[in-house]
Amino acid sequence: MTDELHFLMAARREKLDAMRARGIEPFAYSFDRTSTAQHAVSLAPEDQAGEASERVSVAGRIVSMRAHGKTAFAHLADATGRVQLYFRRDDLADAYALIDMLDIGDVIGVSGVVFRTRSGEPTIRVAAFEVLAKSLRPLPFAKEETASDGSVVRHMGFSDPEQRFRQRYADLAVNPEVRATFVARAGMTRAIRAFLDARGYLEVETPVLQPLYGGAAARPFVTQHNALDMALYLRIADELYLKRLIIGGMERVYEIGHDFRNEGVDRTHNPEFTMLEFYEAYADYEVMMDVVERLIVAAADAVRAVEPFADAVPVFTTPFKRIEWLGAINAGLGTDILALDHGGLIQHATRLGVPRAAAMSRPKLMDEIFQLLVESKIVEPTFVIDYPLELSPLAKPKRGDARLTERFELFANGRELANAFSELNDPIDQRERFEAQAALRAAGDLEAAGVDEDYLRAMEYGMPPTGGVGIGIDRLLMYLTGIQHIRDVILFPTLRPE
Repeated sequence: MTDELHFLMAARREKLDAMRARGIEPFAYSFDRTSTAQHAVSLAPEDQAGEASERVSVAGRIVSMRAHGKTAFAHLADATGRVQLYFRRDDLADAYALIDMLDIGDVIGVSGVVFRTRSGEPTIRVAAFEVLAKSLRPLPFAKEETASDGSVVRHMGFSDPEQRFRQRYADLAVNPEVRATFVARAGMTRAIRAFLDARGYLEVETPVLQPLYGGAAARPFVTQHNALDMALYLRIADELYLKRLIIGGMERVYEIGHDFRNEGVDRTHNPEFTMLEFYEAYADYEVMMDVVERLIVAAADAVRAVEPFADAVPVFTTPFKRIEWLGAINAGLGTDILALDHGGLIQHATRLGVPRAAAMSRPKLMDEIFQLLVESKIVEPTFVIDYPLELSPLAKPKRGDARLTERFELFANGRELANAFSELNDPIDQRERFEAQAALRAAGDLEAAGVDEDYLRAMEYGMPPTGGVGIGIDRLLMYLTGIQHIRDVILFPTLRPE
């Protein structure tokens, strides 16, 4: 703790002691709030000589304060905005002495009527107030200054971005634009749920702790169940359990939940993230492309409705562009990638700058080359369709070309937004692909999955034709808001220990 911070906290503790010495308990149980700051502002009369007839009780945090002898002004902020407060000794009598014990950051409740100051600002003339929570640690509130053109420039209070993520509670308290991000996230998620519910999908919950992970290529987190004396994995995807439900007759299902992948942390990856997966019986990937387009538009409308993002959200033109995986990568590589053996793939990957290419499996090399030559260059929302069989162990072969699968991924601004298949429903073919994945794992590919015998048993009962989609909620919000780092759209991202 710095000397300055220690001094400030000591001063606040002295004020706390002074309050208690006067018989005031500065940590309340409750407060009867009748209005928000936004509502109080709306009650301000047009006439500066008058005042609202309705008395309001508002609660929130003091974000600015200035005293002038017998009067004091402050701004109180809550989740809806801020409102100015006017304290006058003649109105408050002995209680006015408590003003000297208040600090910026204190949570207070006030009661009074609303009027307009000479400058026209809606203000509560405080008739009574109480301290609800004394702030013992100063919050890093942003500084505001008026530019030459009259606009207000706001400088964020946190100079260290990592400190913001470690102390998200303080970040939210002082930065309304950060709160707006998560309001937008909640609105987007509600819109997605409403869209799928209206289409007849059923929201379900599937296990997070799984005896065998699958549904994606990723390293899992491993834990131990003591009572059952068995290893369990945090799920890397929801897919295989949701498709079990399709087999069981639940023809349209979706889940929005957390997945976990034991991987590095960077601008677009966090080990714990939120995924939407939805599956529809009797549909294929063509049907699901149409569903995804309309879902993205609905999500965008919800984010656009949150004021700071009204101009940031892209305006979509549907249908989205489509390109073929094989044609796009061959054009960038200058040769047919499917004709290359493992050694040839290593040579091309090394030439392109892929690190540790010699240690990668064939599917991993193909994916890395695709990311460099195609994915990173896509700007407008684009469906990349028809992936190689080697990259898609859960997708049906493409009609007319068994080398490929009926799979698409949606990319925009160099990021993957969605991944989808015409789901493989042949249990014999699925077993062969699982066994191929198990062989890759045995050879050292820690992202490859094994053979899920229970899922194969379920498939043997008969799985209807199915279309399935996975969409990363975090990345979708990043794209719609223009936010560049995944840590800015996750309330409590994974960080190294302090």
